[in-house]
Amino acid sequence: MLDMLRKGRDQYGVVAVKAEFEAEGTRPDELLRLLELTHRADLAVALKIGGCEAVSDLLASRLYGVDHVIAPMVETPYALSKYIEAKDKTHPGNPDGTKFLFNLETQATLENLDAMIPLAAKGVNGVVFGRVDFTLSRGLPRGAVNAREITDAVLTVARACRAHDLELVVGGSVSPDAVEALREMRAIRLDRFETRKVVFDGAAVERRDIDAGIANAVAFELAWLENKRDYYRAAAEEDAPRIAMMQERARKAVGVKLASVAA
Repeated sequence: MLDMLRKGRDQYGVVAVKAEFEAEGTRPDELLRLLELTHRADLAVALKIGGCEAVSDLLASRLYGVDHVIAPMVETPYALSKYIEAKDKTHPGNPDGTKFLFNLETQATLENLDAMIPLAAKGVNGVVFGRVDFTLSRGLPRGAVNAREITDAVLTVARACRAHDLELVVGGSVSPDAVEALREMRAIRLDRFETRKVVFDGAAVERRDIDAGIANAVAFELAWLENKRDYYRAAAEEDAPRIAMMQERARKAVGVKLASVAA
């Protein structure tokens, strides 16, 4: 996994690794192992927290040394204001230079964009466009993520980000099929794009070998899931011999008790 991350960094424009306290439900021990890999690969860490006002998650992000924090389901100016208040509370003065972004992942958020962008420009660093959830929020199947109407929606956000000097990150089913759409976005504004766990610099989409870069990211994610499975399997089975011994003792103890009662 470390070799994959270093290869992604050196050859394909990988800049960060991502974890989620939200839908993915990253556990503390998983995050620590991911942080070790990320730091050894000299990459940044992006963390999606549990909500716009998830203060404990924000405090944890500072404790773990996270570089990018993303708040999900921020659909209204009010929710965005609560996120800004929470991060100002947990990161006063932001001495570590953490970047704060919010997820635009529903049609409702897009409809509120004009009211939210000026507030975002004053309080956060950028927007993460979650294409899969956005597609589903429009009542479309997941497979429509690269449809013209979805790309057009992202381009609308890209123009707003460019006008207000906000970073734009695009995620959601990023595969070789998404490359042409990502290049359209890059022509307006695209600072980074991401798979579930790997974040690329926006300029990487212009590379001829970007398909190989995405394949390397997918291979890392598969290796990570397999490692996670094996880690917890080993943890679950580490006391198996002791359990078997205690079960045998319990059976013998019950047998002795039954014999005593019979006598």
